[in-house]
Amino acid sequence: MLCPIRIRWFCWLALTGAGTAAAEFDARIKWFGTASAFPEHDIQRQLDATPAYDHNVDLRLMFKRAWSGLSVQIEHSTTYVAGDSLAFSSAPGTTLDQAPTDDDRRVMDLTWNIDSGDRHQALHRLDRMAVKYRTPNWGFTLGREAVTWGSGLVFQPMDLFNPFAPTTVDRDYKAGDDLFLAERLFSDGSDLQLLLVGRRDADGDFTGQAGSAAAKWRSFVGGAELELLAARHIADQVYGAAVRWPLGGAMVRSDLVATRLREGDWELSMVVNIDYSLALAGHTSYLFAEYFHSDFGVHKLPDTPAELPAPLRQRLERGELFNLMRDYLAVGGTIEWHPLWSQSLTVIANLTDGSSLVQSQLTYEPGDHQRLEFGAVLPLGSRGQEFGGIPVAQDALTGAVLTTGGGLRGYLRWVYYL
Repeated sequence: MLCPIRIRWFCWLALTGAGTAAAEFDARIKWFGTASAFPEHDIQRQLDATPAYDHNVDLRLMFKRAWSGLSVQIEHSTTYVAGDSLAFSSAPGTTLDQAPTDDDRRVMDLTWNIDSGDRHQALHRLDRMAVKYRTPNWGFTLGREAVTWGSGLVFQPMDLFNPFAPTTVDRDYKAGDDLFLAERLFSDGSDLQLLLVGRRDADGDFTGQAGSAAAKWRSFVGGAELELLAARHIADQVYGAAVRWPLGGAMVRSDLVATRLREGDWELSMVVNIDYSLALAGHTSYLFAEYFHSDFGVHKLPDTPAELPAPLRQRLERGELFNLMRDYLAVGGTIEWHPLWSQSLTVIANLTDGSSLVQSQLTYEPGDHQRLEFGAVLPLGSRGQEFGGIPVAQDALTGAVLTTGGGLRGYLRWVYYL
């Protein structure tokens, strides 16, 4: 893990009564570039060109200040996105970068556009702006903050709030939501979280029907960790259970999520994974395997995304799901070749249509303040399969099916902490 060198200015102020205040400033610079080579049936190649080159430059400024149990967190991003793919939407399951560019559905509009065009966009936004209060047994958070629930390594069925796509590279900061979170720690080590997330509907109106209310309880049973979830999420009822238990030197995790739709139908999602750390030929290594099932998925891809079932389509649009079919297996791992060099490999197989995706990354960390990542993503499949090219339209002249999501992509990501 990257441990940034931080530039800190601590201000010790005398407050009424007793106590101190500390202010902390950090900064991160990121550049993320991709090159994509599309197959002949890809819609972007037909309408534009191949290869496509895209860039994302981001400066993130982070501020924290604490007064005894009270703290304030503010994080501001200035982002410049440019390239050939800005006007095209790709398959969600092959997303490499999830940097938010608007606040259309959030309660607070904290995004301001600087400049935009056909192939570029410049903006700045507040991705974190929260007030927190902590006591030994209670915690309260109000404002824009990120929440992560669930045990998935690649797939995240229990994470209802801005989960990462399986292929996302930049996972340093998860997008924040406008929320209120209350946390209670009990003497036996268990804890309870109560969460309210506010959102706007498609018309831009702030309404409770667009938000979420959830409760999650965590405790220990024997040597295992147990979590129970109950939520009203948008228009649906969600119930979940998660179990984590050690198995020899490995860790096994399982999430089971049942969703009752507004219409009354039940949809089941689940993930089961195992991971293990070991030494291979003297190199520190990490291996994992994960199975994912989603009742929201389809058995066969339709001719266009508009023909997907409404519950699946809605979750794709909200960024809660990223895959279209029902059953997946992901295997992979990481090996440290040298204290400064490591390599990861992930293979995601669609067990429904037989297509797969291979993602490999080489990471170089010359110090605790800098990281350089080189990677490639190779879809293996034919036209009409999820990882070979998802059908999106039909060529008006030839009648050929046009797709998105196929083709080889390479990327380079550089991160520097000041």
